[in-house]
Amino acid sequence: MQIKGKSQQKSIFKIMTVLIFSLTVLCMLFTNCNDDKETNQYPGNQSTIADYSVAKESVLRSIPKEYIDKARTTLHIAYQHTSHGTQVARGLFGLPDYKQGDDVSFGITNNSPEAGKLDFHDYAIGSYAAPGDDASDLSRNETAFIQATRNFLDDDANDDINVVMWSWCNIADHLPATNYLPGMDELISEYGEGGTKIGNGAGQRQHPVTFIFMTGHANQGSNTGDGNPKNQAKLIIDHCMKNGYYCLDYYSIDTYDMGDNYWEDTGDNGNSDLYGGNFYIDWQNAHALGTDWYENKSSPGGSVEFGAHNTQHITANRKAYAMWWIMARVAGWDGM
Repeated sequence: MQIKGKSQQKSIFKIMTVLIFSLTVLCMLFTNCNDDKETNQYPGNQSTIADYSVAKESVLRSIPKEYIDKARTTLHIAYQHTSHGTQVARGLFGLPDYKQGDDVSFGITNNSPEAGKLDFHDYAIGSYAAPGDDASDLSRNETAFIQATRNFLDDDANDDINVVMWSWCNIADHLPATNYLPGMDELISEYGEGGTKIGNGAGQRQHPVTFIFMTGHANQGSNTGDGNPKNQAKLIIDHCMKNGYYCLDYYSIDTYDMGDNYWEDTGDNGNSDLYGGNFYIDWQNAHALGTDWYENKSSPGGSVEFGAHNTQHITANRKAYAMWWIMARVAGWDGM
């Protein structure tokens, strides 16, 4: 009887082990037990959000060539920003000089269209602001970007533009839910697919526009709490997730290191007291130029430049990878 009892116990133990393992797998698959609720970020490759999870060279290289080619040859991008916004532009300008074939795959021009290269217009919209308005970025005047974008898109000279993106300077203490998000929604309703200003009639433009949202950069030691970058990023990301809009998630890329570790106190240069230094500089110093990272440029083929407010190239590299991920999605790639 004692032997039989031990056998029964072993059988029960095995059954319980199998059940626990099965429940664990089901939990991971269906309830996402490991969801990072604290950071309020979303896995970019399952959404329209270009966050830290897609801001990687490995992701860039996995995008099917047909969508990179289609994005490069069919998209016409207008981008407006000030200093912090240079991080994505300089990353895009440096990428063609990285590895063999990148000059073709990621070829780009700046305000001078050329066949076979991405038609990118840097600092494109600010000069179209209404008199007295400062529309140099989203932070200067929280509503000036709306009319400036209308004026830009209503100009027949810009009829081929089909992607528009605006950057923040410092998002802290601004009101994206009050101004930025409704303003972008207005523009989408007018110039997006099926918008009221798309057509062949008087006062209309032929090409609909995809609007790319952006979160604000991280501020060292002051990312959390009402009105600060983490809170503001969540408002913007939630809105984009709800509506299926694309978003370049500056905040996420700033606060996650190359090993996907989150540093909530960091700034936009990889500097974190919790980390104990600068995680982007450490990673750059431990890896090879031309193999693992590249030098950002002031313009296509121009001088070597960090992204503004950076002392390393990794931040701008990653934002360029994330931007190409979005462009491939706009060109029709399903992201998988």
